[in-house]
Amino acid sequence: MTPREFLDFLGAAGKLKTAYRHNFTEEGRRESVAEHSWRLALMAMTLREDFPEVDIDRVVKMCVIHDLGEAVTGDIPCFLKTEADEEVEKRAAEGLFEKLGEGAREEFSGLYSEMERLETEEAKLYKALDCLEAVISHNEADISTWEPHEYELQFSHGTDKVAWSGWLRELKAEIDKDTRRKIAEADKADNLII
Repeated sequence: MTPREFLDFLGAAGKLKTAYRHNFTEEGRRESVAEHSWRLALMAMTLREDFPEVDIDRVVKMCVIHDLGEAVTGDIPCFLKTEADEEVEKRAAEGLFEKLGEGAREEFSGLYSEMERLETEEAKLYKALDCLEAVISHNEADISTWEPHEYELQFSHGTDKVAWSGWLRELKAEIDKDTRRKIAEADKADNLII
């Protein structure tokens, strides 16, 4: 890859910094896809001891590249995303991979295919964390940013993705406790206002 090709790729991928997600930050602004990917990678990095049988470095790579297509397509919330949207995002990611040198292109494409199939423990861990990071972010945001259907979605999102791991099921249960507490506090505040 030439330095120009490298810079072109970085410029395209850098659009994730200004591609905003449905989620809000604790401060009340929309979260960028890049911020989500960064924390997702951090989550994976911290779990090396809890998942010794999993290649965590591979999971971190998945976390970093999983939403690259959104640098082109923008983010579509999971509850609105269709199979057609996923195909467009996949093609966008593949287009970005084409900007890379052969070795990186093959690695990124291979990781992306592995993530789609969800057959390896690495892919399963990445996908579970991807779902859970979104739920954690919602819990951190002001509840006024939630849409009505998200109250139920907070509990159901990712449940199927954590089923394979006792540790992940425990994490989801803790996140659900935080969600219940957040909803109860909001209900209490609403009752005080009335």
